[in-house]
Amino acid sequence: MILYGAPNPAPNPRRVRIFLAEKGIDLPETRVDMMKREHKSPEFRAKNSMGQLPTLELDDGTCISETVAICRYFEEVQPEPPLFGTTAVEKAMVDMWVRRTEFTVMMPVGNFWRHAHPRTAALLTQFKDFGESNRETYKGAQKWLNRELAERPFLAGEAYTMADICLLTTVDFADWIGLPLEAEFTNLAGWHERVTARPSSQA
Repeated sequence: MILYGAPNPAPNPRRVRIFLAEKGIDLPETRVDMMKREHKSPEFRAKNSMGQLPTLELDDGTCISETVAICRYFEEVQPEPPLFGTTAVEKAMVDMWVRRTEFTVMMPVGNFWRHAHPRTAALLTQFKDFGESNRETYKGAQKWLNRELAERPFLAGEAYTMADICLLTTVDFADWIGLPLEAEFTNLAGWHERVTARPSSQA
């Protein structure tokens, strides 16, 4: 079994590393050099046709891509501790918050990264006004999350889950590209402090 990934600040490979750390699964990451475009090589595209990281290659040659799919595989292989919920309601809530994180939080962060950050300027055509407009969109997402986290410790409820992993990697990447958490959103800041205090956050 081989886990192909990349070092921080890449948020998606970090999601899987944090998940594995929470599970206590020791699977070293095989690094793919994104700066050398190794993830776009014909050899890697044979494993993941979209040329994206991370990708998990199983012993039989099956390749699984997309972070949530990879983590769901490991959840089935090793159910404890549960990170996708245990009851029907808990599982639905985790799925809901993973999806909300990806669409409402990661989308403006990704748009800013693609269209306003200097490190991506050489890779694609940027629409800078659109890119910069995502600052306010992301701030609005923080305001919404701050309200949601007013009465519960974690994103999907009382337990730390995959939803928290998705959000943590997103806000940390956002900070790295110049979109910090706003100090006024104290509930969100408290959540960030709790999840960052977990040893897995260093993965």
